[in-house]
Amino acid sequence: MTAPTVSATSTRDHARRSGGGARFAAALSGLRRAQKPGAGVPAYTRWVNRGLARFVAAGAFTLGLTPNAVTTISAVLSFAGLALVVALPVAPAVGFGAAALLAAGYVLDSADGQVARLGRRGSPAGEWLDHVVDSIRTPAIHLAVFVGLAATPSVGEWPRYVALAFCVMSVGQFMSQILAEQLSGAKAPATASAGVRQSLILLPTDMGVLCLAFAAWGYPDLFVIVYTSLFVLNAVHTLVSMRRKYVRLAALGSTRGSHVVGSTESTGEA
Repeated sequence: MTAPTVSATSTRDHARRSGGGARFAAALSGLRRAQKPGAGVPAYTRWVNRGLARFVAAGAFTLGLTPNAVTTISAVLSFAGLALVVALPVAPAVGFGAAALLAAGYVLDSADGQVARLGRRGSPAGEWLDHVVDSIRTPAIHLAVFVGLAATPSVGEWPRYVALAFCVMSVGQFMSQILAEQLSGAKAPATASAGVRQSLILLPTDMGVLCLAFAAWGYPDLFVIVYTSLFVLNAVHTLVSMRRKYVRLAALGSTRGSHVVGSTESTGEA
């Protein structure tokens, strides 16, 4: 389903006639009318991150920032948070700082698309940049955990292997999602009745939850419990999700094949 767009012309015309506060209010109002459907979106992203991103996107639009600029700031914040985890000794302040930076980066990751819709400035290059940043950021989070835990011998060695497994799984899941959408030509439909329930079920797979989990980084034993639990729950989701995508694509392939055969027979071609 295509996300609704905002009338960039009307928003800009209103902005020219108004001060900064009015420009921000007009942009925020436009974004509220142009939100993507929330059915099936993990709960934190759906009800917290997108809401915060609306305010950030309205501010970015008011300041004249481009969607690519917002994507770049998102990446800088995220990798600054990971730098804290890798470069500094384990401490509560480090964990809270990393969680805040990662969560802020994730807010801007949602805001860049909203800025694009608000100003009708979406482009293939911008979408490419957004996906590239996401494809690097997600495994980088788990590699940072691996490096950080290596300097924390009290938790043992096995949590580092969990981090490596989480890294590999996240790459596979990301590619599975991207390829399934490209090969099928659309996202899997989400029914309205399953919307809220599915959002809550998918909460452990939410990137925002993973970002906030770093608040426990200063308490290594607690972090390992939280992180390992997220890994197990994500592993179950990944297996179910990949199986569902494979079955759907296999059925789609069979349908397309039967259409090709029927078309050949009707034209009398060999």
